[in-house]
Amino acid sequence: MNNKEYIERGRFAPSPTGRMHLGNVFSALLSWLSIKAQGGKWVLRIEDIDPQRSRMEYADLIMSDLEWLGLTWDEGPFYQSERGEIYEAELQKLADRGMTYPCYCTRADILATQAPHESDGRVVYKGTCRNLKLGTHSGPAAVRMRVPEEGEGIVSFVDGHYGEQTVDLTTQCGDFIVRRKDGAWAYQLAVVVDDALMGITEVVRGRDLLLSSPQQIYLAKELGFAPPRFTHLPLLCNTEGQRLSKRDRSLDMGALRSRFEAEDIIGLLAYEAGLQESPNRVTAEELVAGFDWKKIGCEDIILVEN
Repeated sequence: MNNKEYIERGRFAPSPTGRMHLGNVFSALLSWLSIKAQGGKWVLRIEDIDPQRSRMEYADLIMSDLEWLGLTWDEGPFYQSERGEIYEAELQKLADRGMTYPCYCTRADILATQAPHESDGRVVYKGTCRNLKLGTHSGPAAVRMRVPEEGEGIVSFVDGHYGEQTVDLTTQCGDFIVRRKDGAWAYQLAVVVDDALMGITEVVRGRDLLLSSPQQIYLAKELGFAPPRFTHLPLLCNTEGQRLSKRDRSLDMGALRSRFEAEDIIGLLAYEAGLQESPNRVTAEELVAGFDWKKIGCEDIILVEN
């Protein structure tokens, strides 16, 4: 690809497990603004790989809400549920190199061996099944990706908003799942393969996924892909300091659309992000020319409902 053909490509990849809430919209808006400010294309990908929780009606609502907000996409929607053969082929490449192994552990098994990591409840898998002999276990098994030995799995990258990041995959992440025990594709594998094959150059998402980035960089390189740039953004939180989720029904798009116009919501989020000095009504398109990551703070944002 020569320079004349090169174009930046961002993406928004929601899971259709419920109606979008204001936190999802915040991520979508900043992702859209960032790529549009670069003259790039925005790709919509529906991450419906969880068969138990994903619903087509939620995917339809997500697309309706994005269009209502003026956050239109240039390509897609692409559905991960239709891409299983692609993931299978990439997983086989890893298996052929001995990079994966079956894991029979339950979450209870893993929790019994250690305390949650740091303060966020994460549990780092200690490799219980890593060296099991074939035939010693039976039944359903997840598939885990091997990470390097301690001290050899250092991944460093520059986040577009939070700067230099260095993570030891062994001590901070552990061998991670690439296919679930029920056969469903794991997030880490699907997102890496899709970002690469869709030519995504920039990933913008909440800082709660910051630790996923080194795992995805490592996995991408093992598959022979160039990883995208990662830019993480502060989270929208309720007055108790908890990240907004689909439990906050008063801030989901169904409730918001019944009370506000799209320009009201975009204006509020632009103000909270630091992109304008007051929560004046504005369209997403009107924000593109003045978009700058330097205007956006790093601290999480507490929303007070009116």
